[in-house]
Amino acid sequence: MAQRFLDALGHGDAATAAAATSNEGAAGDLIASSLKGLGNPTGTLKVTSVHSTTADFSASWSLPGATAAWTYQGTLKLAQRGGSWSVDWTPSDINPELGAGQHLVARRALAPRAELEDATGKGLFAQTPVVYVGIEPAKVTDLNSLASTLAATLHISASDIVADVKAAKDTPHAFVPVITLRKPAYDAVYSIIHPLPGTVFNTGTELLAPTSRFAQPLLGHVGPATADSVKASSGRVQVGDQTGLDGLQQVFDAQLSGTPGVDVYAADADGTAVRKLGSPGAAKPGTPVRLTLDRAVQTAADDALHSVSQPAAIVALQPSTGRILAVANSEATRGDIALAGQYPPGSTFKIVTAAAALAQGSLTPDTQETCPKSAPAGGFPIHNNDGEGFPARLTLRKAFAMSCDTTFVQLALKLPPGALHTTASQFGLGAQWQLPVGSFSGSVPADPNEGELGQDSIGQGKVLLSPLAAAAMAGAAQSGRPIAPSLVVGKQASAGPALPATTAKALQGMMRSVITDPQGTATALAGLPGTPISGKTGTAQYTPDTKQAHAWFTGYRGDLAFAVFVYGGQSSKTVGVPIAKTFLAALP
Repeated sequence: MAQRFLDALGHGDAATAAAATSNEGAAGDLIASSLKGLGNPTGTLKVTSVHSTTADFSASWSLPGATAAWTYQGTLKLAQRGGSWSVDWTPSDINPELGAGQHLVARRALAPRAELEDATGKGLFAQTPVVYVGIEPAKVTDLNSLASTLAATLHISASDIVADVKAAKDTPHAFVPVITLRKPAYDAVYSIIHPLPGTVFNTGTELLAPTSRFAQPLLGHVGPATADSVKASSGRVQVGDQTGLDGLQQVFDAQLSGTPGVDVYAADADGTAVRKLGSPGAAKPGTPVRLTLDRAVQTAADDALHSVSQPAAIVALQPSTGRILAVANSEATRGDIALAGQYPPGSTFKIVTAAAALAQGSLTPDTQETCPKSAPAGGFPIHNNDGEGFPARLTLRKAFAMSCDTTFVQLALKLPPGALHTTASQFGLGAQWQLPVGSFSGSVPADPNEGELGQDSIGQGKVLLSPLAAAAMAGAAQSGRPIAPSLVVGKQASAGPALPATTAKALQGMMRSVITDPQGTATALAGLPGTPISGKTGTAQYTPDTKQAHAWFTGYRGDLAFAVFVYGGQSSKTVGVPIAKTFLAALP
C-alpha cells in the first residue's frame, strides 16, 4: 500500500494516491494542490524500509526549470482498518516538513544580476530610489488640464496621457502609469504635480545608471519583462523577470542574468509561502561584462550635451587601442546616432581628401595652392562657404586650416580614379566593425562621376559618416593606422595596415594648424591647457537650398580621439567647436 501511494504520487495521479490513504477527500485536495504548485512534476519515490506501522521512503523530484533533482527522506504512518492497510493521512506524507493545511509550491528564483562595468571594473548600474507617477482615473476632475500640466512639467506627451487614462475607463481605480522619476527629479517637481487631482504615486527601486542620460541609449535599461522580450528569449525569460529591455543590457542579458533556479516552499492555502524547503539547483549568478567606457570621459561628454536642444552626439575613443571611451547622445536624440547615425560629414572629410592627395607623392603641407571663390566639377561650380575666396596663393596647410572647399575640390579632381574611396578604406571607413550593437562605419562612393567626386571631396555628395566613424577618422590620423573600435574589454579586433608615415605626419601638422593658425576654424580651442589639440571642423548642408546644415568637429588630444556632431547645428565654428571645448575642458 505504501509503495502504491508513492508510485501514484510520483506519477502525478492525485486520485489514486488519495485512494491509498485513510482520508481520501482531504488527501486528494492537498495532493492535487501540491502537484499543481510544483508545476506538475515527475518523481521517483520508493519505500526504503518497513516497520510495524511505518514505512520510510526516499523522494526525488524533477521540477520544471530546476537544474537538479529535489530530494528528501520521509516516513509514512500506516493504519489497518477492516483488514486492509492504508496510509494514515497527514500532509507530512507528501513532505515531512508540511504542516496542517499546507501544500508545496515551487517558485522561480532569479540569480543576482551581474554588472555592466566600466573600464576599471566598477559597476555602472546601481539600485536607485524612484517614484512611479501615475493617474487614478476616478480621482481626475479635468483630464485635459491634468495632462497639459504633467506634460509641460515632465516633458512628456499630453495626448498619450489622455489616451492612456481613457483606455482605463473600465477600471477607474487603476494605477495608470505616466512616468518613472528618480527621487531627486521627483522632489524637484513635487510641489507642482503632487497636488494635481488624479495623480497617485508609488515608490520603489530600479537598477539604473549614474544619471538618466549616462551613455544612453547605448547601455539600455533593466525592467520587468515585456511580452516581446519573453517571446524573443525562447523561454529563457518569463513574465515577472527583471531583464534587459534595450541597449547593451538587452544584448548581454543572458550573460548578465545568469541561470535561474527553483525554490520549494511550504505554502498556506492562499499560496503564501511560509517556509523554504529546498533549492533544487540553485540560481547561478551572471557574469559581468566589462566595457571600455571611461566614467570620467563619458560624464564629460554627457555634460557637454546637457544644454544642447538639437539631436547631438559625442564619441570618444583611444587611438592606441581602439577602445571606445564615451558614447553620448543629447536628450533630444532618438536612437543612438553617436554610433549608428548616417550623416554627411562636411569638411571633416578633408582629412581623407588631403591624405589621398598627399599619398600621390607630389604634395607637401607647404605646397602652394589656390582657393578661388568657385571650382567647376562636372560642369557644376562648387562655391566656398559664404562665397569667400583668396586670390593669392596659399599653402595646403593654410587651405586646410581655413577649410577652403575649392582647394580640395581641385585636388580631388586630379586624383586617380577610385583614389578617394581607397584612401577612405585605409582610414577604416566602410569597414566591418565587430561591435555588439548597431553601428555605421561610413560610406564613400567607389566610382563617382566628376561632379559627385567634387562634392564627395568636401564631405557632401553621397559621403556619409557616423560620429563614431568621424572619431575613428581623426584617430587614424593621430595613430597612423585605421581604428578597429571596441566596446567590450577583451573583444578587440585587429587594426588594418598603417598609413604612409609621411602622410600621417603631414596630416597631424595640418590638423594642428586648424587650432593654431590665426585664420584657422577652431582657434577657440587654442587656449585650453594641457596636451595640444588637433582637429578639423565641418559644416555639412543637408537640404537642397543648403540653408540647413549639420555642425561637426573631430579631432584628438594625446591618446584621445573624438567627434562632436549637432544635427542642424548650422555652424561648426560657433556650435561644434564650443561644445568640443566644453567637453575637453572637463577632462582631467
